[in-house]
Amino acid sequence: MVTGGTGYIGSHTCVESARRGHEVCIVDNLSNSSERVLDHLQHLMGFRQDFHRMDVRAPELAELLTAKKIDAVLHFSALKAVGESVREPLLYFNNNVTGTLALLRAMRTAKVTRLVFSSSATVYGDANTSPIREDAPLKAINPCGRTKLMMEEMIADLSAAWPEFNAALLRYFNPVGAHPNGYLGEDPRGVPNNLMPYIAQVAVGRRDALQVFGDDYPTADGTGVRDYLHVMDLARAHVDAIDYLQRERTGLVANLGTGRGYSVREVAGAFRSALRRVAVAMWRCITPTPRSPIACSAGRPNTTWTACAAIPGAGSPCIRMATPPRA
Repeated sequence: MVTGGTGYIGSHTCVESARRGHEVCIVDNLSNSSERVLDHLQHLMGFRQDFHRMDVRAPELAELLTAKKIDAVLHFSALKAVGESVREPLLYFNNNVTGTLALLRAMRTAKVTRLVFSSSATVYGDANTSPIREDAPLKAINPCGRTKLMMEEMIADLSAAWPEFNAALLRYFNPVGAHPNGYLGEDPRGVPNNLMPYIAQVAVGRRDALQVFGDDYPTADGTGVRDYLHVMDLARAHVDAIDYLQRERTGLVANLGTGRGYSVREVAGAFRSALRRVAVAMWRCITPTPRSPIACSAGRPNTTWTACAAIPGAGSPCIRMATPPRA
């Protein structure tokens, strides 16, 4: 089962799961996506997906898990916009934390023992070191990050209390890109909350210019630096984690990234070079934020995942698999 399976990362993971021979059941309430995604998935996969328009908080979820004989869950169903979470914290706690609690309760009832949780690097807050490791202090600084951290803690506590239950917590940084054939990608409702969909809308003429808020960051060119990870690499990592849980019978915590950061100017320049039509409007930031941390792993257990679809020039990618979430 893929919760949030019509969303950006969830939809790409559905494609990768099916390609690897897994039967996929999608659960999504379509709060930030569209049923059109199902048409795109059908085009890519050659058949209609098993889709259920349902919120993970619905009491029928346990019954669906049992009826479909689900043996693993990939959990993407969560709100993720940091700015919105500051304005609407209760919305985020209700959707993310309550939703995950309901999912875990349903999994326990249906005896589904494998879970891959799509977490976030926001659980680290403003890390003091870069690159950061999975054993770095968890100091989320906004409601979005705090909900992700609470979700991780609930999963870890259930793992400690239920010996048969194994979970993977995947903390990733900045997913970007789209399926190679162009049928899937990031197309959020409303104004985008991150760089790539915003700059893509400028590139195709839906917006006049890319507004860059800040050119006085403590970075080489004055603009923010981020570790961008291609969404297909991220999708592979989630499916790899499902297979890992089946093979190793133990949990894991992992940072996912390329280990190489790119600035806003670099990304905008790459789009401009490719399309010759990306206008950039610079806006000075009053209080610049620190350089974004780059992914780094605390260890390399039995896994073969690497980021291979990164932005050209990223250099050698790293493997990120670390300690299990068991008590």
